[in-house]
Amino acid sequence: MATIFCINGPNLNLLGKRQPEVYGYETLADVETRLTALAVEKGHGIRCLQSNREYEIIDWIHEARETAEAILINPGAFSHTSIAILDALNTYDGPVFEVHISNIHKREEFRHHSFVSGRADGVIAGFGTKGYDFALLRAAEIIATRTKA
Repeated sequence: MATIFCINGPNLNLLGKRQPEVYGYETLADVETRLTALAVEKGHGIRCLQSNREYEIIDWIHEARETAEAILINPGAFSHTSIAILDALNTYDGPVFEVHISNIHKREEFRHHSFVSGRADGVIAGFGTKGYDFALLRAAEIIATRTKA
């Protein structure tokens, strides 16, 4: 059973409360419950993590190098500012999927660029919290392909 890390960045702990017109009313706990069930259905484990601190996200990416088959990451605002998170992701050999609940390309111009996208194997934006599901399903497909090889 492979483990997939789902790492969420700053302010995602306020999901469902912060700007629900942009991010919806579903909480991060709701998303994590749904992802856990989906991961189990696909025969995988998932470790859901959230921090408002850049260094913790970097530490989890480093940990994933030894313990995770894939990373789903919503770096939040760190997408647009953190070369350090990009550098950490560049040390990780497995698939990485960047998830954004809103369509960052329809928002303020400073949100249009993501450093993380330069490493991501896929970027999902604008599908609400269902984007996490899509990322998990794709990660499971890749893990299954690698297992068969």
